[in-house]
Amino acid sequence: MARLKADKHRTPSSRAWLERQISDPYVARAKREGFRSRAAYKLAEIDDKYRVLKPGARVIDLGAAPGGWSEIAARRVGGSGRVIALDILDMKPLPGVEFLRLDFLDETAPQRLKAMLSGKADVVLSDMAANATGHRQTDHLRIMALAEAAAAFAREVLAEGGTFVCKVLQGGTEAALLAELKREFESVKHVKPPASRSDSAELYLLARGFRARGSAG
Repeated sequence: MARLKADKHRTPSSRAWLERQISDPYVARAKREGFRSRAAYKLAEIDDKYRVLKPGARVIDLGAAPGGWSEIAARRVGGSGRVIALDILDMKPLPGVEFLRLDFLDETAPQRLKAMLSGKADVVLSDMAANATGHRQTDHLRIMALAEAAAAFAREVLAEGGTFVCKVLQGGTEAALLAELKREFESVKHVKPPASRSDSAELYLLARGFRARGSAG
């Protein structure tokens, strides 16, 4: 900690983040167990409770770098499954994971992911987050824009009965998006896994039981 205090070039928010990282038991656990990030435990905890990742499942992971969620997904769907990951940042190769480096908001991204998948997905994961501005309303709008884009993509690629998991912020998912998802999925709820810091505004939207077009009557 002395090194942090001595570094006058860091902003207060940067110092606070580093101090949280150093004292965070999930960060230590990730290093000990060989995971790329503490985020791995968020997905693991969601899956432990809700059984999202089944052996043989086809998964798309949006906003994947550095790869914590993809690691969990690849382990749990096994060799008979598929994991396709996308991020604007580069990501070191992971066994069982196909990676596309591209901004998801690039107009070519959905088609390129569909071409890689060459079929339907069972699960669409999105841990995407825009860079924080520090302005709460702006940050909320930016992350919700990503959530809406991810939801639109999920509705295009999910197979009947599929699952969508997406990061949002407290203040809730926008009513219009929530209402839309409730029409198209059997179950829609907000979840906050234990690995998500209690002082964070982060929540996850969990939508299960996708009703593929034409199946709802």
